[in-house]
Amino acid sequence: MFDKGKVIKEVKYKTTRSSGSGGQNVNKVSTKVELRFDVVNSLVLTEAQKSVIFTKLKNRISSEGVLIITSDSERTQLRNKKKVRELFLALLEQSFRKPKNRIKTKPTKTSREKRLKEKKIKSEKKKMRKID
Repeated sequence: MFDKGKVIKEVKYKTTRSSGSGGQNVNKVSTKVELRFDVVNSLVLTEAQKSVIFTKLKNRISSEGVLIITSDSERTQLRNKKKVRELFLALLEQSFRKPKNRIKTKPTKTSREKRLKEKKIKSEKKKMRKID
């Protein structure tokens, strides 16, 4: 996988003034947090991991190869920073997770019988509608 501590050390944070709730506080304090992670120049990730990130998170990566995640939902800078860090780590874990292989199964005898019985009931109902 990847070392969360080392990845977090490569992250840069930028704060700006946030819009939305907060009253007069919004006009004075920079609560919006923007997390920037340079995927291209990362020393922690392997080339294979970088390519996975580029394919799975391509909508969040800029043309310079920087992964950008923002949060301005909370009223304090600290909470927004925590939220954006958690989202970043969750996105990385999700992109590296291998999907489970689906095991093909056959429907059971009772489920097939039940389906056929329901089909007969439905067709009888429609036949009854046609008779005038």
